Amino acid sequence: MSKRKFGAIATRALCAGAMCAIALPAHAQEVMKIGVIASLSGGGTAWGLGLERGVQIAADQINEQGGLKLAGKTYKLEVIPYDDQYNAAQAKTAADRLVNRDEVKVIFGPVGSPGAMGSLPVTQPAKVIQFVDGYTPAILKNEWQGAYVFRINNSTLEFSEPIVDWLKKTYPNAKKVGMIAPNDATGQAGVPILATAYKNKGFDVWTEHYERGTKEFTPLVLRMMAQNVDVFDLNANAPGEAGLLVKQARQVGYKGLIVQSGGAGIDELIAIAGPLANNMLKYDVIDESLPRVQPFVALYHKKYTGVMNGLAPVYYNAANIYFEAMRRADSTDTTRIRDQIEKLGGNYDAPIFGKVVWTGQKNYGVNHQLLHTFVIKEVQNGKATVKAVITP
Repeated sequence: MSKRKFGAIATRALCAGAMCAIALPAHAQEVMKIGVIASLSGGGTAWGLGLERGVQIAADQINEQGGLKLAGKTYKLEVIPYDDQYNAAQAKTAADRLVNRDEVKVIFGPVGSPGAMGSLPVTQPAKVIQFVDGYTPAILKNEWQGAYVFRINNSTLEFSEPIVDWLKKTYPNAKKVGMIAPNDATGQAGVPILATAYKNKGFDVWTEHYERGTKEFTPLVLRMMAQNVDVFDLNANAPGEAGLLVKQARQVGYKGLIVQSGGAGIDELIAIAGPLANNMLKYDVIDESLPRVQPFVALYHKKYTGVMNGLAPVYYNAANIYFEAMRRADSTDTTRIRDQIEKLGGNYDAPIFGKVVWTGQKNYGVNHQLLHTFVIKEVQNGKATVKAVITP
């Protein structure tokens, strides 16, 4: 090889090496995948978008700060969402993909009992940490003893009695309650608990069920009205279906009190029912005017347009709990992280709900139920304002 040719090759090699040195950062980041199972289509879309966006904002904040530093490594977070269509079978399929193909160690979601119950047979044997929001007790009280699953929002067992007690005191002349609920795990688990709370306070209770995805509720509403109910409780219906129930009930002449005990998403409900939502009462998880909530609300509206579903701050709160537990564990091992999540109770102020409080041993056999203050909002002129603050 001639000296000229050798020199040219060496020059190119040195230049390539220099470019590589420039291109590579001093501390290369590894990618950590964060799983999300959410209803991104169907009746629970508002909930699903809230879930995904809350987790994404929390991950964005970590990445903007340089990544998550654990055991001498730095991780860039990548959120991987799958649509479960508010369906148990689709949730199981999504969980299979996240656990076995994407190899995630944590999954946020699903929202709702059907999806949660569909995903648990995949996540729990694999020791994948899961944060869900569904009301059936079986999410925590199951064959795996709820070992790696946490419920990050009050369930019917936590909020039904306080809500009914408040309604009894606030509307003492109300005597009979009607509930129209989906004929799935959500309705089957939550309605009996809520009905028992009403009966314990002296209310008569009438219930009816519908198939998930129903759009025409007029026959059911007319049947309910024939029972002369004073209170129409929408229980934990998804925002889309709850909005249709309110709209159609008022259109056919129902004059009584409408209240929803459970389920976040009052802005979506108002968007569907319009002026017919006036005077209704709605359980909600947050008071947006609180100083600890306002920074998240600002971040949300900077990134996304439209109304903010109440589950966005709920899952932002949950994501911060998880990331803090990882820091304290200084590990990606899910058992060590799970143990740290449990220990956060009482000694960590999460950004939305404040001091972390885990409960559930009595009802579920494991303290994996987050307990937090909630609010009752009243709708007037298209706006929802806080009418009462309730601590379970």
